[in-house]
Amino acid sequence: MYPDKYIEFLVHFHGDRDYFECHEILEEYWKNTDPNNKKSAWVGLILMAVSFYHHRRENFNGAERTLRKGIGILDCRAGEIQALGLDTDQLKKDLKDRLVLIQKGGKYSSVNLPIIDPLLKEKCIQDCASRGFPWCSDSNFPDKDIVHRHKRRDRTMVIKERLDALNQKKRQE
Repeated sequence: MYPDKYIEFLVHFHGDRDYFECHEILEEYWKNTDPNNKKSAWVGLILMAVSFYHHRRENFNGAERTLRKGIGILDCRAGEIQALGLDTDQLKKDLKDRLVLIQKGGKYSSVNLPIIDPLLKEKCIQDCASRGFPWCSDSNFPDKDIVHRHKRRDRTMVIKERLDALNQKKRQE
């Protein structure tokens, strides 16, 4: 089947539309399974979610930059994306359309990923219902907690990881 963290990502993506949480979930999974591969399909999906987070906050530069990177990775990982139950051709079209919208400064609207595996979709719908999330509803609501979630984040671990990486790099030089 599919990794539990991927299903959790899809539940938040289509349920409460908490793209920041989507990023957190897949980043943790990626770091535990394929940490040195910055061209991983997981990284492409993470960047996509981050782009939508930025777009909803009207950070068009951040949204464009991360979506361009995400599209570049996802285009190279079409087989892996297909194996994750997504229609790669439709995803590519949807993301390119979204990129144009962002470049024009267009208003954010909800995004639904083209899930083609009916069992995956049903599992996600069930998990959404068990969490009290609607499935694929509009997220154009002013839920400030979700829209500005990064402001509430405890960055202690992020700062520590960056310092550790910097120290490791210095030791290698």
